[in-house]
Amino acid sequence: MLAQQRNTLIAAFEAAAAAALNQPFEGVVTLEKPKDASHGDVACNLAMQLAKPAKRNPRELAQLLAEHVKANADCANLVDAIEIAGPGFINIRLSQTARVAVVAQVLEQGAEFGKSQAHSGETVLIEFVSANPTGPLHVGHGRQAALGDAMAAVMQTQGWAVHKEFYYNDAGVQIQTLATSVQARAKGLKPGDTAWPESAYNGDYIADIAADFLAGKEVKAADGEPVKGSGNADDIESIRAFAVAYLRAEQDLDLKAFGVNFDQFYLESSLYTEGKVEEAVALMVASGKTFEEGGALWLRSTDYGDDKDRVMRKSEGGYTYFVPDVAYHIQKFKRGFGKVINIQGTDHHGTIARVRAGLQACNVGIPQGYPDYVLHKMVTVMKGGQEVKISKRAGSYVTVRDLICWSGGVDESQPMLSQPEALTKGRDAVRFFLVSRKADTEFVFDVDLALAQSDENPVYYVQYAHARIHSILDQAEIDLAGLNNADLSLLGAPSELALLRTLVSYPDILSKAAEELAPHHIAFYLRELAGAFHTFYNAERVRIDDTALKTARVALLVAVATVLANGLAVLGVSAPKRM
Repeated sequence: MLAQQRNTLIAAFEAAAAAALNQPFEGVVTLEKPKDASHGDVACNLAMQLAKPAKRNPRELAQLLAEHVKANADCANLVDAIEIAGPGFINIRLSQTARVAVVAQVLEQGAEFGKSQAHSGETVLIEFVSANPTGPLHVGHGRQAALGDAMAAVMQTQGWAVHKEFYYNDAGVQIQTLATSVQARAKGLKPGDTAWPESAYNGDYIADIAADFLAGKEVKAADGEPVKGSGNADDIESIRAFAVAYLRAEQDLDLKAFGVNFDQFYLESSLYTEGKVEEAVALMVASGKTFEEGGALWLRSTDYGDDKDRVMRKSEGGYTYFVPDVAYHIQKFKRGFGKVINIQGTDHHGTIARVRAGLQACNVGIPQGYPDYVLHKMVTVMKGGQEVKISKRAGSYVTVRDLICWSGGVDESQPMLSQPEALTKGRDAVRFFLVSRKADTEFVFDVDLALAQSDENPVYYVQYAHARIHSILDQAEIDLAGLNNADLSLLGAPSELALLRTLVSYPDILSKAAEELAPHHIAFYLRELAGAFHTFYNAERVRIDDTALKTARVALLVAVATVLANGLAVLGVSAPKRM
């Protein structure tokens, strides 16, 4: 039911409980949607909650509560019937006026329907993708991009001010490996040669970087300064700077193809150059939570629930990777982000305890449990019935760009960005698929399914429902501007009522997805709404002689199309009007 209807019914039950018990009611009234629509529109278990403390028979108490609610004047146009079931469940059937009210509200609010200001004035930083600039983005990064962007959008629907951030790990061993790999290529070596470095990256992209470096080309990341290749294969620092800028620019193209934008790119290297890492280390040492052993500096992280103490500075020098993470999160907190969500792969699970321990040891006022983490499992890619493990371009994994191209039928011999329709199709499939399961479950991405134009393809199924509705509207010969006068009380067929019940739950789905940091709820909901529409389409006709009923059905379908488009937009997926 709509929020105002829910509030009215809750207030009525609160008053009923006070009257039935003859004392002020201080509990919580819970209203739920029955799994079986034949049980009514709303269920309440208040009688069973109150029966024991009130020493009353729950069914008798349920009956008494029901009578008070039915007698409440505020419920006169809201409740049609109340039934008692089982040990004391109160099942409520809403009036037709209450059921159809959602259509008028959707027509009035349009793209704003379902949104809430429950978290207005609150800010959240969501960090996601955060790939090392050592190669193209892989499908794991793609899952992060889809999850993070959808999570940001759904939290915005609840009033949050969202800041999206990408943290570049542009310091450390992997960056040095990138530089030596490009250097080897620049000197004419290739994978398999005797002198080829054992730990080097083998993808074709390394050869491309080396060629452009030798040619003196200029590269630039979206938020960085231009870097020009010096052509000197002996200048490892020049190679490193060029390679990092080159790959950051490549990742910018991946993100553009995926339709993901960030508010800020934060460089790990800046934490060192600005002294933030040393400041964090000094804070941990000053707290008395560190100790020296074996020539290394340790954090006594077991004091904060970790399973063992952790090395901060290795005996041979250099900090372990969680130390700059601690410094980075202190900066997040100092920038005013009291709520921070990190989306990372499950291989980062061990990071959580040590980063949180380090933040507590720094004693700068950061609350326990900061930051929040959403960990996702990896993606298996299937194509032609076979698992795809290697991309020639990347050398060892399937890239996001591969997945988008394959899923959209992009001609890879032509520039990707010059094929907008295929690119949109691929992006839509990848985004929808990668948020269609809980983050902590493994996912098999079937490229053949993403290309299929059938009900088995979930994104096609939802988008086709939206396009089919617009096809109906184009032929309905109804003035859409006059739908506010539609007699919605005529919507009484079973398939119409099912659509109404599904429509009205959209605001609750958005709220649940935001609270649980789980955008897959929206993907599930969209399939449910599309299914309810397809059932309606097979059961009822819109182009009929009864103008009043036709107008009511058109109003209902406009509302369904609006909510489908709203939900797809949250997931970053297009809502085509023709397919």
